[in-house]
Amino acid sequence: MAKLNIKQGGELDFLSLGALVHRLDPGTIPFRKARSFDLHVSGGEYNVAANLSDCFGLKTGVCTAMVNYPIGEIIQRAVRETGVKPFYKWFEHDGVRGPNMATVYSDRGAGVRAPVVFYNRANEAGAMLKPGDFDWKSIFASGVRWFHSGGIFAALSPTTSELIVEGMQAAKAAGAITSFDLNYRAKLWKTIGEESKGQEMCRKIAAHCDVLIGNEEDLQKGLGIEGQDVESSSELDPNSFFGMIERVVDKFPNVKLVATTLREVHSTNRHDWAAVVWYDGQRYVSPTLKLDVICRIGGGDGFAAGLIYGMLSGKEPEQALRLGWAHGALLTTFVGDVSMAKLPEVEALAKGGTARVQR
Repeated sequence: MAKLNIKQGGELDFLSLGALVHRLDPGTIPFRKARSFDLHVSGGEYNVAANLSDCFGLKTGVCTAMVNYPIGEIIQRAVRETGVKPFYKWFEHDGVRGPNMATVYSDRGAGVRAPVVFYNRANEAGAMLKPGDFDWKSIFASGVRWFHSGGIFAALSPTTSELIVEGMQAAKAAGAITSFDLNYRAKLWKTIGEESKGQEMCRKIAAHCDVLIGNEEDLQKGLGIEGQDVESSSELDPNSFFGMIERVVDKFPNVKLVATTLREVHSTNRHDWAAVVWYDGQRYVSPTLKLDVICRIGGGDGFAAGLIYGMLSGKEPEQALRLGWAHGALLTTFVGDVSMAKLPEVEALAKGGTARVQR
């Protein structure tokens, strides 16, 4: 077994690689009946950087594609507001077809009605990213402590997964910790080769990682690890997931930490929420919290951010797990994909805080 060797100092505590998107959210109205919507800036990899900057006060950056047109300007503004340092690969829009910044459409559902998510990622600039698009030597020269990417970006095209591998290799050479959030999305993988292709690409990436993050479905469908039936099971049994994690580590001996969220969905707005961490051969389990969910999108990214903050800050694994668990829970109480929480709120919930009114 081995622990993470997290270096101190450097210009950036955390750097992510992924695609930025804008998400259109009509709230609880089904999208087909919507007349108006909120616009959120998001991206599974970017969200972690934004959370770590805005809530946890770390120095973060994102490597991503950016299109020079008004939607791109909206997204750039959001990146500035969260304090994330951008490393953009620029694309020019032709005024008609693109390249585009992807659009995600999602209603929140309510009660027995599940949320529905679909995409327009046609001619997406992020999917055009490829090895060689970023000067990794220059980016890492100023010091980066942790490098992160995810399965959503990996699924956009065959070249994006190769770019992740290139970034991971550069990060390892520079002494950074590498992490990958499997974030399995069946609709995305289906566009480039079904589940088997997704597993092949995710396994290639995982071979370069110190840390793997994902829920039970991610581990099963992203890496092909056997586990319980997540769609029909109603049990939040940590031992089941630790069994999965042991199989992950057997296949990927380079992995030093695996973190998994556990969620039992009673209805769209009522979830049981917990998380587990396997680190240096030890098992850590959070309490189980009953959530009243406003918007579930981004909860996993919130967990990842809190966990990574804890590890970068030198917290004990139990504390890091609790910070991730608490922050992910709080994120489900906000609309949008990026945290609106403050660090003292996260720390209070992690220690067992309550929702009593603050006067």
